[in-house]
Amino acid sequence: MDPPDLTVEVKRTYLELTVRAQLEACATDVHSARIERVRDCPCSFFRYLYREVGRNYHWVDRLGWSDVEINAYLSRPGVSIWAMYQGGSPAGYFELSHSAEDGSTEIAYFGLLPDFIGRGLGKLLLARAIDEAWASGATRVWLHTCTLDDPAAMPNYLKRGFRPYKEETYRTTLAVEEAARMKAD
Repeated sequence: MDPPDLTVEVKRTYLELTVRAQLEACATDVHSARIERVRDCPCSFFRYLYREVGRNYHWVDRLGWSDVEINAYLSRPGVSIWAMYQGGSPAGYFELSHSAEDGSTEIAYFGLLPDFIGRGLGKLLLARAIDEAWASGATRVWLHTCTLDDPAAMPNYLKRGFRPYKEETYRTTLAVEEAARMKAD
């Protein structure tokens, strides 16, 4: 008999930059990384980035998306995928979603593949995501993080100039092996 899944309380924090000048520059000694927009993103690559970057952080919402759902989402105006590569290997990505309604751009997903965490790449990737969001015509750049995300996420956001503007809590269920992995981190 399998052990029961674990229900946990999660705190989600929304953060924003309301003017471009809020972006705090970051010094980095990473010169071998390149970041480029993924045009006509294949569904398999979209799934790979989402699954591998989010596997330790309970990213589950999109795991069941069909090719039709992925293509419909990616074809929406204002949605773009950007991949980071280091030494030719995918190292991370971010996804921007620009809203024509209010002019804001959400950094909808952002993160590094596990093998690339701790190398100084996160601050570089985030700074580029913010730059690209403003370049898309954003009137405000925002994102959210939660207590299931990497512990370095919130400090990175704050160091780049983001300020919290809303918090909420919710409950979610983690599979036993997922809960054990998160506890070990």
